[in-house]
Formats: sequence, C-alpha cells, structure tokens
Amino acid sequence: MSHDLSSMIPSLQKTILRAGETVMEVFHSDFEVFGKSDQSPVTEADRRGEEVIEAALKELAPDIPIVGEEAKSEGKCPDISGGTFWLVDPLDGTKEFIKKGSDFTVNIGLIKDGLPVMGLVLAPAMNKLYWGIAGEGAWIADVEDGKLKNPRATKTRQPNEDSLTIVASKSHRSEELEAWLAHFPTAEHVSIGSSLKLCLLATGEADLYPRLGPTCEWDTAAAHAVLLAAGGSVEVAGGSPLTYGKDLKTFLNPWFLCKADPSFTTPGLDA
Repeated sequence: MSHDLSSMIPSLQKTILRAGETVMEVFHSDFEVFGKSDQSPVTEADRRGEEVIEAALKELAPDIPIVGEEAKSEGKCPDISGGTFWLVDPLDGTKEFIKKGSDFTVNIGLIKDGLPVMGLVLAPAMNKLYWGIAGEGAWIADVEDGKLKNPRATKTRQPNEDSLTIVASKSHRSEELEAWLAHFPTAEHVSIGSSLKLCLLATGEADLYPRLGPTCEWDTAAAHAVLLAAGGSVEVAGGSPLTYGKDLKTFLNPWFLCKADPSFTTPGLDA
C-alpha cells in the first residue's frame, strides 16, 4: 500500500474544514449531551463530524481502513493488520466544547507501521489549522470564511532550561503529574485542552508536555504527526517512541512525554 501523502493534503484540508463547520453548527445550537458506555460525554457534533470525515476518507483512499472514535465506541473496528490506517477524532476536547470553550479540535491522523506519518488538527473555534507530513515538515494556517489564509511553515524551538514552558492538561492534574512538574520549579505552565497541547510545541510556543493520565490513540495521532514533522518527539516511559495499534480492544495510550527537542534530558515519567 503506497500513497503520495503530499497529494492527499488538499483533499484532507477540505474535509477537515467541512467537518469543522459541522462541529461549529452544533456548537452554536442548543445541543444535547449523551454519555458513552465509559461515561465520557459525547454530542451530536462528535457523531456528525465523524460522518463527514469517514465519507470523505473512503472516497479519497478506499483501501485505507478508518478507526474512528465514535465508531469504535459502538463496537465497530476494521482490520488494521495491513499496518496503514486512519485514526479519527472528530471532536477532541468535548468537555471544553460543552462548556462553550474554544480549545477543542477535529483530528485526522494517518498511521503507517505503528507511527504517525501525517496529521491534520483543526481548532474550529480558534480558526487555526495545523498539519504535518513525516520527512516533509509542518505548517499552520488561519481559517477565514472556510478558506485557508497565510499558510506558513512551523517548527519546534530549542529549550532554555532557565525559561521552560510546560503544557499541562486543564482537566487531568494528578498527584503524579504534580510530582513530575516539581522538577521544574521555575517553569511557566500553560493550560489548554485537547490535542492543541502538542500543537503548542510544534509551533515553538512550548517545550514540554507530560501526559501522566489516560488518552486514546485517536486523541493523539494527528497532533503527534504534526509535532514529529515540526522536529519534536513523543516518548513513553524508558524513552521509546509512542506507537499506534497497540491494543485493538481499547486503543489506550500509556503515559507519554512530548518534547520540542528530542535530545533535551528530563526526569523519567515515574520520577
């Protein structure tokens, strides 16, 4: 299975912008909130956004299976043994969406042999689109009237130990995370929801993002691809890369650490 990733980007951009418009239509309505079997919230935006993306991906690349968060929550999961598959999260940051916040995202990631090779992350309420391709680079663009404006290349920055910026989750501040953050008492902390945390590293606005709490593969795949393409890394305990297709039942990730500079030395995730 071979695909020209760059040639797929224009179609994927149109798809994610269309999904973003669908999500925002629900955002501006009096929507209902439902509960999944794991008690996590879901809205009509999650479902409708995934429908838009799934239909477009099937037309663009019918040979690549799609793992969507909402389909998986209903027990639907395709055969991904070929090693190449999409991971789709139509609405990451549902809690922020429900609270009428702005830091939620639409995510499309492509996995090949366990690693994210292409990803698009749309923040529809912020009018920003991020995308990246392994070995080619990462970009950001503004969104205006459904069109991309001012696309520009982006990359990670070199950290300064005396003025680190660490991204931390808004809603997942565990004792383990607080203990890890204590190793950097002078660091500035930035709290933001959804996959935008990884994007802040990709755009040179932050240096580290430790995630010492649960996530699923569709939460991270797209932004992981953007961060890798921008020069960063995502490591699990022990320093090996975060991979995908690990557990086909849950698609859960272990704890991980995102770095703007892969060579930057930090304490272990269990330190």
